[in-house]
Amino acid sequence: MENEPQVNGEQPVEDRYKELKAAANRTADWRVRLQAVADLGALDNPHAVDVLMNRMVNDPVSRIRMAAYEQLKGLGEEVEKPAHRPEEPVKGLTKMLIRIKKSLPKDHSYELFKEKLKKMRIDVYDTYEGEKGEDFDTWLEAKWAELRT
Repeated sequence: MENEPQVNGEQPVEDRYKELKAAANRTADWRVRLQAVADLGALDNPHAVDVLMNRMVNDPVSRIRMAAYEQLKGLGEEVEKPAHRPEEPVKGLTKMLIRIKKSLPKDHSYELFKEKLKKMRIDVYDTYEGEKGEDFDTWLEAKWAELRT
């Protein structure tokens, strides 16, 4: 459509919205979701609010839920700050980690375990990397050390 509004004179708003919606829902990259949330907040598209609401309520990474909340507030939406979730972002995490540990040689290193987790379950790896931030490696290594196989 020739008359469709442009973003920065480059791309039609509807096309950009579709790209950002897909990025906001990408399960294996919290950084992409976080950037998409920020970009959706700046986009002049009423459907962006729906995507931001979804991320605020459903994203497993708390910093993305908070970013979506901030964007929604900035857009004038009346939303409540997302509550901290005491439960683990991924159900059955311990069982999953035990299966991965059991699949490795008995004397494997933490680094080998970490790489196998990343290879087999990038969605889980990514969720916890985003949730734990700088403490991710310390947290994962402690989890690995306490797993009984």
